[in-house]
Amino acid sequence: MSETIEPRKIVIDLKKLIVEPYTRKKEVKLSELKDYCAYPEDAEKILAKGEDPVIYEYYEYTPTEKPGNINFGLTIIYPGKIGKEYYMTKGHFHEKDAAEFYFCLKGKGLLLMQNKLGEVATIELEPGSLGYVPPGWGHRTINTGRGKFVFFFAYPSDAGHDYMLVKEKGFAKIVIEEAKTVKIIDNPRYQKLSQ
Repeated sequence: MSETIEPRKIVIDLKKLIVEPYTRKKEVKLSELKDYCAYPEDAEKILAKGEDPVIYEYYEYTPTEKPGNINFGLTIIYPGKIGKEYYMTKGHFHEKDAAEFYFCLKGKGLLLMQNKLGEVATIELEPGSLGYVPPGWGHRTINTGRGKFVFFFAYPSDAGHDYMLVKEKGFAKIVIEEAKTVKIIDNPRYQKLSQ
């Protein structure tokens, strides 16, 4: 029996910052993100105070995971830092060779990308700009501004997500604030993907 998907209207509400309807909503708190940080001890200090802030959330519309369809939604990354490291998403590689894009609607941030050879690229995002992630590139977004960083994303429904690779190996670069300036530096915890 084949799955039938009906055409439908989806509303991107820029005042509420949600996609309606959505099929998936997730809030990611510091306790869930700490193992993705370059300095997990900074996260532990915050958590030890009894604080567990929401770092980011997303609303996603997934019609199906069958090939030929598109998943899309909104991500909101809140402003803040874990030690010197800016609030960010976990980051992931796709399980299949699949592209993704991020269209910035509000705030400012960075799209950090890395391929499996360790090559790194960054794109600054501000309202009206789009960051394109080619197939084979892992990616994470970072809020480098003082307000919410909000973007629209879309990717093939059957792309899949590999978060464990990022959790275990990290990205080669991290984004920190130093002397009130955004800096991209080497990640002290990075392990080359070939290891």
